Amino acid sequence: MNLMNIILFCVYAVITLISIIFLSLREFHMLQLNGYKTPEHTWWMKKNYKRYIFPLALFVMQFTSFWTGAAIPMITAFSLFNISIAIANKPGKKFKKPFVYTARVKRMLTTFFILIAVIFGIAVIIGCQKCKCDQWKKEILTNPVSYILIGSALYLTPILAPLANIINKPIEKYIQNWFINDAKRILSEMPDLHKVGITGSYGKTSMKFYLSELLASQYETLKTPESFNTPMGVTITVRRDLKPTHEYFVCEMGARRVHEIKELCGIANPHDAIITSVGPQHLETFGSIENVLNTKFELADSVSALGKIYLNGDNELIRSKLDKYPTAITYGLNENNDWRASDITVSDRGTEFTVTSPDGKSCRYTTKLLGEHSVLNLVGAIAYAVDTGIPMEKLVLPVKRISAVPHRLQLLDKGNGITFIDDAYNSNPSGCRAALNVLALFDACRILVTPGMVELGAKQEELNYEFGQEAAKACDYIVLVGKNQTVPIYNGIKDSGYNMEQVYVANNLNDALAKVQAYHTDRKKIVLLENDLPDNY
Repeated sequence: MNLMNIILFCVYAVITLISIIFLSLREFHMLQLNGYKTPEHTWWMKKNYKRYIFPLALFVMQFTSFWTGAAIPMITAFSLFNISIAIANKPGKKFKKPFVYTARVKRMLTTFFILIAVIFGIAVIIGCQKCKCDQWKKEILTNPVSYILIGSALYLTPILAPLANIINKPIEKYIQNWFINDAKRILSEMPDLHKVGITGSYGKTSMKFYLSELLASQYETLKTPESFNTPMGVTITVRRDLKPTHEYFVCEMGARRVHEIKELCGIANPHDAIITSVGPQHLETFGSIENVLNTKFELADSVSALGKIYLNGDNELIRSKLDKYPTAITYGLNENNDWRASDITVSDRGTEFTVTSPDGKSCRYTTKLLGEHSVLNLVGAIAYAVDTGIPMEKLVLPVKRISAVPHRLQLLDKGNGITFIDDAYNSNPSGCRAALNVLALFDACRILVTPGMVELGAKQEELNYEFGQEAAKACDYIVLVGKNQTVPIYNGIKDSGYNMEQVYVANNLNDALAKVQAYHTDRKKIVLLENDLPDNY
């Protein structure tokens, strides 16, 4: 290779490598948001296939151009294309959930860049060999295959990133098992620790927060933080936070597939179980509502004969399982439950309600939480807390102190005549109805901001359409976020006879909030932020 060939090759390789770094970080971020699970990430790639059309087209163009005799202008053009990919994926974009450089991510990045190094190494070896193609002898370049390989490393990054995850799977499994076994050991060395598992299609995080607050009024209590409801989330909590002084461990358990609750029970080995709800959520991975129901009840099946099972008796799917669990304790708002809330009064200042126990004893409670939806979870938490030995009357103050769980019907007064109801986390059909009911309580200009619901499988369009119809009854203005995602909601609103001049379809959340600010009204604005889709949507 002459000097000019070396310079051109090096410039092209460096530009391409920088582009690979930026693009790979974006791809690994999406992989992280998809839980490092290859099936989910593959499905996500298929759903977002448009983002890969440009790299694929460039790969075909490069292969054709270089192989047929590309020279300096063509290499310059493809270098600029590669720079454009780097700029499009440059770090610094504000994500709702930023990329976290965990130990697992660092191992995947190492494997990924080993793959890239192998491709670059082969390209260098081939580039050093004399090209026998007549059309290339006339150019100042040498072997076109070396350039094709370098370019392919960039354009195939969306495939190489999940491939690195697959390659690392055996070692990740080994590492996870070591940590899980260590967490099991820690729990086994605390025989007096009482463990309660909480699961449900929705309401489980709220129940966890409410119950841990009530138990903490009398017992040393540990709960899984935030949404640490996966095997590794529970494992991290046990290894990092569990102390010998803890008396209760409140463990939230989430699932996207059949038997994932059973796996979590194998780690936490709960004494008692609370199932807050069963509904159409994560249907794309569960496949059917029956699979959701059976998976949630894996928690109940793990409880020994000495343990207790608490069930939301207002949920029809849960009630269909009562015959199999005759000793289960039900709670809810309906009269046929063991623990029942009644005389509920709701205002913009909070909620008051009366709880009646199975033996007929009653107590009046006041909470800052909004709506009957919150009362339902509070009844279950009160029922469990009383059964641990805390008198109903002693729970009055702890219930009053409970604050809203962040992003779950959380009231935020931002001033300037605008109050937000932040219900942005993981929306579902039941949660949407509850949030709209809360919004309807306010004597104000009621505004809904939402991108709709996801992960509802074949029912997604139907349920979003129904959401639109319900929103039309409760809102003065509706702001939809995302043109494609919100089509079913838009149609539901339109078919309800709503004034479509009061509906705005925003490109993103910032656009939506700017529109909310722009609405002119003499009344105070109450803005419901219903669901906030993660970055991979």
